[in-house]
Amino acid sequence: MTEQEMCEAICKAASDKKARDIVTMDMQGLMISPDYFVICSANTATQVRAIADNIEEELAKDGVAFSHKEGYREGDWVLLDFGDVVVHVFRQEMREYYALEQLWGDAKLTAYEE
Repeated sequence: MTEQEMCEAICKAASDKKARDIVTMDMQGLMISPDYFVICSANTATQVRAIADNIEEELAKDGVAFSHKEGYREGDWVLLDFGDVVVHVFRQEMREYYALEQLWGDAKLTAYEE
């Protein structure tokens, strides 16, 4: 699976669980690794975990496993590290607070559309 295909699969899996404001950030040239961030929002900690679970399950079907997961228990910000693609699933308030899109403002941003 290419990085682009992985990003698309992640976005679809997040959308299937009603994630909001799903974007892909092209981080190539801005940092050594990863090449892409996928960022999305949820209303509650329960929904954050459901989105993260669905992403993990859907990618596993294609034989793609994450190498690291953080923040799952708290449910405010779950990070799934797939190597060249890192997923950030935020509770809306946390996304606004950390503002990764602004922090990495030089990254090309692509909004997900079904």
